[in-house]
Amino acid sequence: MINVLLVDDHELVRTGIKRILDDVRGFKVVGEAKTGEEAVQFCRQNHPDIVLMDMNMPGIGGLEATKKICRLCPDVKVIVLTVHCEDPFPSKVMQMGAHGYLTKSAGSNEMVHAIKAVKSGQRYIAPEIAQQIALAQFSGRTDKNPFISLSDRELQIMLMITKGEKVQSIAEQLNLTSKTVNSYRYRMFEKLNIGGDVELTHLAIRHKMIDIDSEGF
Repeated sequence: MINVLLVDDHELVRTGIKRILDDVRGFKVVGEAKTGEEAVQFCRQNHPDIVLMDMNMPGIGGLEATKKICRLCPDVKVIVLTVHCEDPFPSKVMQMGAHGYLTKSAGSNEMVHAIKAVKSGQRYIAPEIAQQIALAQFSGRTDKNPFISLSDRELQIMLMITKGEKVQSIAEQLNLTSKTVNSYRYRMFEKLNIGGDVELTHLAIRHKMIDIDSEGF
């Protein structure tokens, strides 16, 4: 039996995935979480085999939750399931220790295949994303996504800022001081050659780092 935790802040998404997996022999959805914090707590207490992790959620979000689960629960395998298909997200989460990366456009058969592959010890990246990353590296493109230059923490804070989170709120959720969060912000602005949060959001939209139509759905 493959025990799966579903992590997404949209109930309809969780319900849809649960219905798919409930129809697959040998699969069992053992829990649901709507925030990264809930996902980390569930994994520490219950140790599911697989976590299907959304990226855009309230609180620490999927990026930080993936990092924590991979560090605190090495026996739990995380598959990111998100709207984000652009690097640096796939590269970042795989470097953090995630075992799989799928977009929400994936069909049910691919999702089931990915879960089985990861459970057996393999890593799985959706073919179109793997090809995109390989082609970008092979071609040596000069128009690479500028967000690739951001660190894991900077990328996490970028996602929170573009969702409208204030510095104090970000600091509390990530257990940092406001001064530290601002230091990350200004470092981001320097790397991206921008002047503030509004420009950051516009740049993120332009490079498909956030999805304003679906809001992470």
